[in-house]
Amino acid sequence: MSQSRVILGIDPGIADTGYGVIKVNGSTVRCLAYGSIKTSSKINLMARLETLHQELLLILDTYQPDLVSVEELFFSKNVKTAITVGEARGVILLAIQERGCSLVEFKPSQVKQAVASYGAATKEQVQRMVKTILGLKKIPKPDDAADALALAICALNKPLIR
Repeated sequence: MSQSRVILGIDPGIADTGYGVIKVNGSTVRCLAYGSIKTSSKINLMARLETLHQELLLILDTYQPDLVSVEELFFSKNVKTAITVGEARGVILLAIQERGCSLVEFKPSQVKQAVASYGAATKEQVQRMVKTILGLKKIPKPDDAADALALAICALNKPLIR
Protein backbone atom coordinates (compact mmCIF):
# COMPACT_ATOMS: atom_id res chain seq x y z
CA MET A 1 0.00 0.00 0.00
CA SER A 2 1.54 3.30 -1.06
CA GLN A 3 1.72 6.30 1.19
CA SER A 4 0.03 9.53 0.27
CA ARG A 5 2.18 12.68 0.20
CA VAL A 6 1.48 16.37 -0.06
CA ILE A 7 4.00 18.52 -1.96
CA LEU A 8 4.05 22.32 -1.96
CA GLY A 9 5.81 24.13 -4.79
CA ILE A 10 6.90 27.74 -4.32
CA ASP A 11 8.00 30.19 -7.01
CA PRO A 12 9.66 33.03 -5.04
CA GLY A 13 9.02 36.68 -5.77
CA ILE A 14 8.41 39.91 -3.90
CA ALA A 15 5.35 41.19 -5.79
CA ASP A 16 3.99 37.68 -6.45
CA THR A 17 5.05 34.43 -4.85
CA GLY A 18 3.37 31.53 -6.58
CA TYR A 19 2.35 28.44 -4.67
CA GLY A 20 0.92 25.11 -5.77
CA VAL A 21 -0.11 22.14 -3.67
CA ILE A 22 -0.41 18.62 -5.03
CA LYS A 23 -1.33 15.34 -3.40
CA VAL A 24 0.31 12.13 -4.54
CA ASN A 25 -1.19 8.74 -3.79
CA GLY A 26 0.58 5.94 -5.63
CA SER A 27 0.50 6.90 -9.31
CA THR A 28 -2.36 9.37 -8.81
CA VAL A 29 -1.45 13.05 -8.66
CA ARG A 30 -4.05 15.73 -8.05
CA CYS A 31 -4.01 19.44 -7.46
CA LEU A 32 -5.23 20.58 -4.04
CA ALA A 33 -4.70 24.33 -4.41
CA TYR A 34 -2.73 27.02 -6.18
CA GLY A 35 -2.46 30.77 -6.17
CA SER A 36 -0.21 33.70 -5.52
CA ILE A 37 0.79 35.65 -2.44
CA LYS A 38 0.77 39.27 -3.57
CA THR A 39 2.43 42.21 -1.85
CA SER A 40 1.94 45.84 -2.76
CA SER A 41 4.83 47.96 -3.96
CA LYS A 42 3.19 50.82 -2.05
CA ILE A 43 4.34 49.39 1.30
CA ASN A 44 7.93 49.11 2.50
CA LEU A 45 10.03 46.03 1.91
CA MET A 46 9.95 44.85 5.53
CA ALA A 47 6.13 44.93 5.56
CA ARG A 48 6.06 43.04 2.25
CA LEU A 49 8.41 40.37 3.63
CA GLU A 50 6.29 40.09 6.78
CA THR A 51 3.13 39.61 4.68
CA LEU A 52 4.87 36.94 2.62
CA HIS A 53 6.03 35.15 5.77
CA GLN A 54 2.61 35.21 7.44
CA GLU A 55 0.73 34.09 4.31
CA LEU A 56 3.19 31.28 3.67
CA LEU A 57 2.88 30.05 7.27
CA LEU A 58 -0.90 29.90 6.75
CA ILE A 59 -0.44 27.80 3.61
CA LEU A 60 2.04 25.50 5.38
CA ASP A 61 -0.33 25.09 8.34
CA THR A 62 -3.35 24.46 6.11
CA TYR A 63 -1.81 21.81 3.83
CA GLN A 64 0.98 20.44 6.08
CA PRO A 65 3.17 19.37 3.17
CA ASP A 66 5.55 16.46 3.48
CA LEU A 67 7.91 18.17 1.06
CA VAL A 68 8.40 21.73 -0.18
CA SER A 69 9.97 22.45 -3.57
CA VAL A 70 11.45 25.93 -4.11
CA GLU A 71 12.99 27.42 -7.21
CA GLU A 72 16.66 28.33 -6.89
CA LEU A 73 17.65 31.86 -7.75
CA PHE A 74 19.10 32.28 -11.19
CA PHE A 75 21.33 35.06 -12.42
CA SER A 76 19.48 38.24 -13.20
CA LYS A 77 20.73 41.25 -15.13
CA ASN A 78 18.82 43.47 -12.71
CA VAL A 79 20.86 43.22 -9.51
CA LYS A 80 18.31 45.13 -7.41
CA THR A 81 15.54 42.72 -8.43
CA ALA A 82 17.77 39.70 -7.75
CA ILE A 83 18.59 40.97 -4.25
CA THR A 84 14.93 41.64 -3.43
CA VAL A 85 13.87 38.19 -4.70
CA GLY A 86 16.73 36.74 -2.64
CA GLU A 87 15.33 38.44 0.45
CA ALA A 88 11.87 37.03 -0.29
CA ARG A 89 13.42 33.61 -0.80
CA GLY A 90 15.13 33.90 2.60
CA VAL A 91 11.77 34.56 4.26
CA ILE A 92 10.31 31.56 2.42
CA LEU A 93 13.13 29.29 3.59
CA LEU A 94 12.68 30.56 7.16
CA ALA A 95 8.96 29.68 7.13
CA ILE A 96 9.73 26.20 5.78
CA GLN A 97 12.32 25.69 8.52
CA GLU A 98 9.93 26.98 11.21
CA ARG A 99 7.37 24.35 10.21
CA GLY A 100 9.97 21.57 10.01
CA CYS A 101 9.26 20.67 6.39
CA SER A 102 11.65 18.83 4.11
CA LEU A 103 13.03 21.03 1.33
CA VAL A 104 14.23 20.42 -2.22
CA GLU A 105 15.45 23.12 -4.57
CA PHE A 106 15.52 23.12 -8.36
CA LYS A 107 16.93 25.29 -11.11
CA PRO A 108 14.40 26.49 -13.71
CA SER A 109 15.94 24.20 -16.35
CA GLN A 110 15.48 21.17 -14.06
CA VAL A 111 11.79 21.99 -13.62
CA LYS A 112 11.32 22.38 -17.38
CA GLN A 113 13.09 19.07 -17.99
CA ALA A 114 10.97 17.24 -15.39
CA VAL A 115 7.64 18.65 -16.55
CA ALA A 116 8.05 19.17 -20.30
CA SER A 117 10.96 16.77 -21.00
CA TYR A 118 13.00 19.66 -22.38
CA GLY A 119 15.24 21.91 -20.29
CA ALA A 120 14.69 24.90 -22.56
CA ALA A 121 10.89 24.53 -22.81
CA THR A 122 8.87 27.71 -23.09
CA LYS A 123 6.67 28.95 -20.27
CA GLU A 124 3.62 28.02 -22.37
CA GLN A 125 4.86 24.45 -22.91
CA VAL A 126 5.40 24.00 -19.17
CA GLN A 127 1.97 25.45 -18.37
CA ARG A 128 0.25 23.09 -20.83
CA MET A 129 2.06 20.11 -19.33
CA VAL A 130 1.10 21.16 -15.78
CA LYS A 131 -2.53 21.31 -16.92
CA THR A 132 -2.25 17.87 -18.54
CA ILE A 133 -0.35 16.13 -15.72
CA LEU A 134 -2.79 17.40 -13.08
CA GLY A 135 -5.90 16.89 -15.22
CA LEU A 136 -6.97 20.51 -14.88
CA LYS A 137 -9.65 22.05 -17.10
CA LYS A 138 -7.55 25.15 -17.77
CA ILE A 139 -4.00 26.42 -17.40
CA PRO A 140 -3.47 27.66 -13.84
CA LYS A 141 -3.25 31.42 -13.44
CA PRO A 142 -1.38 33.52 -12.50
CA ASP A 143 1.81 32.34 -14.19
CA ASP A 144 3.59 32.20 -10.81
CA ALA A 145 1.04 29.62 -9.60
CA ALA A 146 1.57 27.46 -12.70
CA ASP A 147 5.33 27.66 -12.11
CA ALA A 148 4.82 26.63 -8.48
CA LEU A 149 2.75 23.61 -9.52
CA ALA A 150 5.55 22.68 -11.96
CA LEU A 151 8.00 22.85 -9.03
CA ALA A 152 5.76 20.52 -7.01
CA ILE A 153 5.55 18.09 -9.95
CA CYS A 154 9.34 18.23 -10.33
CA ALA A 155 9.68 17.05 -6.71
CA LEU A 156 7.47 13.97 -7.21
CA ASN A 157 10.38 11.54 -7.33
CA LYS A 158 12.42 13.04 -4.52
CA PRO A 159 12.68 10.98 -1.34
CA LEU A 160 11.70 12.55 1.97
CA ILE A 161 14.73 13.48 4.08
CA ARG A 162 14.04 15.29 7.30
